[in-house]
Amino acid sequence: MNKQLLLIIAIALSISAFAQIKEVMTPEQLITLNRVSGHGITEDGKNIVYSVSKVNIDSNNRTTKYYTMPIGGGKSTQIKHIGSYLRDKNVAPDGSYFLSHKSVKIQNIFGKDHYPDLNQSNMMIYNDLNYRHWDTWEDGEYDHVILTSKDKKVIIDLMIDEPHDCPTKPFGGDEDYIWSPDSKSVLYVTKKVAGKYYTVSTNTDIYKYDIATGQTTNLTTDNVGYDTQPAFSPTGILAFLRMKRDGYESDKNDIIIDLDGKRINLTEKWDGTVNSFLWSGDSKRIYFTAPIDGTVQLFGIDLPKGKEIQMPYQITDGMFDIRGIVGQTKGTLIVSRGDMNHASELYSVDLKKGAMAQLTHANDEIYNRIHLSKIEKRMIKTIDNKNMVTWVIYPPDFDSTKTYPTLLYCQGGPQGALSQFYSYRWNFQLMASQGYIVVAPNRRGMPGYGVEWNEQISKDYGGLNMQDYLSAIDAISEESYVDKNRLGCVGASYGGYSAFYLATMHEGRFKTFIAHDGIFNWKSMYGTTEELFFVNWDLGGPYWIKTNKDAQKAYTIFNPIEHVEKWNSPIMIIQGGLDFRVPIGQGLEAFQAAQLKGLKSRLLYFPEENHWVLDYQNSLIWHREFYKWLKETM
Repeated sequence: MNKQLLLIIAIALSISAFAQIKEVMTPEQLITLNRVSGHGITEDGKNIVYSVSKVNIDSNNRTTKYYTMPIGGGKSTQIKHIGSYLRDKNVAPDGSYFLSHKSVKIQNIFGKDHYPDLNQSNMMIYNDLNYRHWDTWEDGEYDHVILTSKDKKVIIDLMIDEPHDCPTKPFGGDEDYIWSPDSKSVLYVTKKVAGKYYTVSTNTDIYKYDIATGQTTNLTTDNVGYDTQPAFSPTGILAFLRMKRDGYESDKNDIIIDLDGKRINLTEKWDGTVNSFLWSGDSKRIYFTAPIDGTVQLFGIDLPKGKEIQMPYQITDGMFDIRGIVGQTKGTLIVSRGDMNHASELYSVDLKKGAMAQLTHANDEIYNRIHLSKIEKRMIKTIDNKNMVTWVIYPPDFDSTKTYPTLLYCQGGPQGALSQFYSYRWNFQLMASQGYIVVAPNRRGMPGYGVEWNEQISKDYGGLNMQDYLSAIDAISEESYVDKNRLGCVGASYGGYSAFYLATMHEGRFKTFIAHDGIFNWKSMYGTTEELFFVNWDLGGPYWIKTNKDAQKAYTIFNPIEHVEKWNSPIMIIQGGLDFRVPIGQGLEAFQAAQLKGLKSRLLYFPEENHWVLDYQNSLIWHREFYKWLKETM
């Protein structure tokens, strides 16, 4: 064989080998992934309507395009507007009226409201609590449901003069108001309490406004907790979600129906909690999503047969999350699905077999280019000998003969599911792609393992769930491929609190910490947070009631600031200036303490971000600083 031929073969082999080399996920790729949202199914049941959004980092915004696709998949067609393809839920079934909401001035808050001659003033005057919420100061305006006739000659404020909001704040949308099937009434969700009681209560109710009489009736006076997500079946049966206990935002969420004049709790005897639901086309059953064993799956439940209430049955199963239900046509359900390696795409579900088929492929080009992480589900024994699901995410090029720096991820909530989610901030795929093993334990306090496991964390913030974290990282650290000298601990919100608290008790395990919008001082947290029902329930009450043993334990033993003398590792603290849930003082107090103790520490302050980071360029800086810090300190 001549030298020229050998050279050609060598070059060809080199090109082939190079072509097989795959990239790994980068922060820029993560932020600019296509984001798919399902909007519904056309009335003829033949097509799915969906959108794809794309972020442009340079312009710091995103654009959205809309499409239709055959229900069984295939070629998509771009459309300009979805209104021509989907029925507008806000238009009455008989077409006579349409619903909307708008901001209405109810109270005088600003100095210039009280003193018109001083109209350049921007100061505010408050006489009661609920003066700010999530990331917005109360300004005296409230969102009200508005009824408008087809000819626009009749405009009615359904909540006239009321200092209450619908949609509910801070996250409600137009799903909070719906039409009755006969077009004679409107149902809407609101919390009709104000001031101090608003901050300590979760008593959200469903109201019925009768158009002919103008009368409003509370349909859920029998319940003192959350009543949300009302929806009528095709035959007019009302269903909604309910939490029983006032002040408990993470209570078991049940499906309630009004059937033959009786109110029935369909999921009362089921040891789980419901995320969202959809009526079947024949009104004989309800489909819903719920967390289970570290995932979110699709379930169904048939309506009662006589006096016998049916138990839910699971339809889908696998290492993925069902992130939303788009709609149903015959024996098929269209859902949004994803996992720790994939952003959401639309899938069809065969309701008899549970089989799923991917319909959209918005990010295939990117995922085909990059090397995906290995996701492993491990069972870890806790200190009280319980089995705890722990997700372990490995670098894309994982080699068990090598050693890797490892991150303990602490979930927020504290009662949020640690499922197969795909965050554009706390993204396990991205962390692993940067060369880290990620350990994500489903510690106590998370749904999907029964009500008892979910509720244990309340009033025990620094207790068993902290030991769960340590059990997980200790078990995985026994593996030969984990570098025990390069362990980090990261988290946001309750996960940020976890980082602050573990920094006081980790006994040298962790080389570095990152805490984003975490609670550092429970006393100042109680004095400045806005939804007081959260701290009242989970801590036991205010700090000044010395006879309350649960509360005093929270403000002393479980309070990071009380043990900051034990901090001995580098820590990066991230804080949003508009975070009123975990207000700015928490991050500043923690950073000041770390600095005065002489610890290597860094503060990332985002003045216009709330509890999250929503600006795209800010998000990219967040990622760059996150990995820069880990490289510096691990």
